[in-house]
Amino acid sequence: MLLTDSSESSIKSFLKNLSPVDQVGADSRAAMLATRSIKTSSKLWAIETAIAMIDLTTLEGADTPGKVAALCTKAVRPDPSDSSVPHVGAVCVYNDMVKIAREHLDNNGGKEIPVAAVSTAFPSGRASLDVKKRDTEDAIASGATEIDMVIDRGAFLSGNLEKVFTEIVCIKEICGERAHLKVILETGELVTYDNVRKASFLAMAAGADFIKTSTGKVTPAATAPVVLVMLEAVRDYFAMTGKRIGVKPAGGIRTTKDAIKQLVLVNETAGPDWLDPKLFRIGASALLNDLLMQRMKMKSGQYSGRNYVTLD
Repeated sequence: MLLTDSSESSIKSFLKNLSPVDQVGADSRAAMLATRSIKTSSKLWAIETAIAMIDLTTLEGADTPGKVAALCTKAVRPDPSDSSVPHVGAVCVYNDMVKIAREHLDNNGGKEIPVAAVSTAFPSGRASLDVKKRDTEDAIASGATEIDMVIDRGAFLSGNLEKVFTEIVCIKEICGERAHLKVILETGELVTYDNVRKASFLAMAAGADFIKTSTGKVTPAATAPVVLVMLEAVRDYFAMTGKRIGVKPAGGIRTTKDAIKQLVLVNETAGPDWLDPKLFRIGASALLNDLLMQRMKMKSGQYSGRNYVTLD
């Protein structure tokens, strides 16, 4: 059953008909998949795939043009000594840094790397729709081709689903063909796996190109069971509609081991078609350095210290 209109009754009926999440089953399957290992011969592929999936992110009040420029340089050439390392999936910044990021990427060999902007009153989502619209329009005008919007969790949890749905539809209309829309659910505030599944379907039905776990400002963030539930949602939505929606976990993914666990979750839940930066991203900052050090170890046989990679 798909949504027939955006009325509250239609949305509630649509979500009511979703199959519930078996919490024990989700926890158990996520824990089981976390024990899976990959062959040594596949590890280099996994590391490079994870690098290409990273949304290299800085979202701090202390961000400066120089810090963003350095981040963009790293996005283009993660390892300055090895041009075979792939560039990252995107650079993610606040609105006022979008133009700086776009210009630096364009002038330094990174024209193909998109700039993602957090939008719609990030990270709270608590603002009027007019403010959220202006926020999004400003980001796109500055050069963002990906918008990471946050839903109003208070509205969702209080049952005002029409408000959440309508705002996503509105922001998607502004994005149009100019920008992909990633909808942040902030799963740490949604309380239950059933809510995560419902919010995932609500976002996809409203036009999301990606569903994203978290802002990175709330804990817990991208836990394995939550990512599993969201991957099951995009898999089921594809079975219903024939449309593939991406997933972006963000927050708490810091090591190569963490990243490889994410790839296993993707492959075993949504399927290998999602093992592509077009359908799976990892929001991170510190992760890239660990991936680079592990890659150096595989290439040279020696584990390089942190002084061999740039600090973020």
